[in-house]
Amino acid sequence: MKHTDERPRPAPALPTREPVRLVDRHGRRVGHSSFTAPDPARLVELHRAMLIGRRFNQQAGTLARQGRLAVYPSSTGQEAAQVGGVLALSDQDWLFPTYRDSVALVAHGVDPVRTLTLFRGDWHCGYDPHRYRCAPQCTPLATNASHAVGLTYAARRKGRDVAALAMMGDGATSEGDAHEAYNFAAVWNTPVVFLVQNNHWAISVPLHRQTAAPTLAHKAVGYGMKGYHVDGNDAAAVYAVVSHALAEARAGGGPAIVEAVTYRVDPHTNADAPQRYRDPAEVEHWKERDPLIRSERLIRDEGLLGDAEETERALAAFGAEADRIADTVRERLADGDELDPRSLFTDVYATVPPLLEQEHALLADELREV
Repeated sequence: MKHTDERPRPAPALPTREPVRLVDRHGRRVGHSSFTAPDPARLVELHRAMLIGRRFNQQAGTLARQGRLAVYPSSTGQEAAQVGGVLALSDQDWLFPTYRDSVALVAHGVDPVRTLTLFRGDWHCGYDPHRYRCAPQCTPLATNASHAVGLTYAARRKGRDVAALAMMGDGATSEGDAHEAYNFAAVWNTPVVFLVQNNHWAISVPLHRQTAAPTLAHKAVGYGMKGYHVDGNDAAAVYAVVSHALAEARAGGGPAIVEAVTYRVDPHTNADAPQRYRDPAEVEHWKERDPLIRSERLIRDEGLLGDAEETERALAAFGAEADRIADTVRERLADGDELDPRSLFTDVYATVPPLLEQEHALLADELREV
């Protein structure tokens, strides 16, 4: 007799308290029983993409301070989590990013200028989601997780080999939307990997104030999913773990939560004042664990780019490429069309409510004064 509460899969094992690490903060390889570092070419590509991402973050932050962007949520310090996760995707997979994942979009191949469209205050996301297989950046926390579950559920019903990477922060795991997405993903066995970037702060709320779980990866077990706990500043480890989780999900092994432990070095956004809620010593602690420093040390120590002279030349070329991309972003935004704030009131209501009419008129008066 088949019982109605019979579970389709065995209970998953608990994730390890010690995060998976393949390269330590000094750039030295660390052995692991289940995961191995990617090949040298991929290690170099991870470093190059992180370097471009770091420079992109710096340029976008400057544009926000100059008023060319309405806001910018930097991910400086989180490059390894974003780049390592995105480069693990196959061509047919989809990416579901949040507002803090601009570096992930750039590493995914989205035009860097188009990536910033949301932060200019435009009404659309700036790029074609189908062309890049990348959903619009999601601002409401964890709502992109359900989108990823829905897309992969539909794809499986159509017999398509598609997996998805849904990105979120530690704060998003406390949202009801995350619970609903985790539950439906597990029950429907959809091929989704939820990459949680635990940067320790949900704006000004520290992690210990929002969860009592041993790790965020432990939450996976309650939903019947596998959970992985990984050093989010180790791009090699993130890439290896997410690649494994995506492959398992694609093969029918079920969704997973990957918690990447990292740190937001910059303020939450350019409108934030983190000195009001966090100790500067904590920031310095994490700067010593900078993901770019450890990957560069590995490349130099192991000669992944050749001898000392060849290494210097190649790293300088990566830096120059990152600068060129940043320069292009600045120049194209300066030459771009000015957005009309009054467009906020168009294409929403056939008959505009009186209150919105008043706000529209107020805005028009303010613009005339400017």
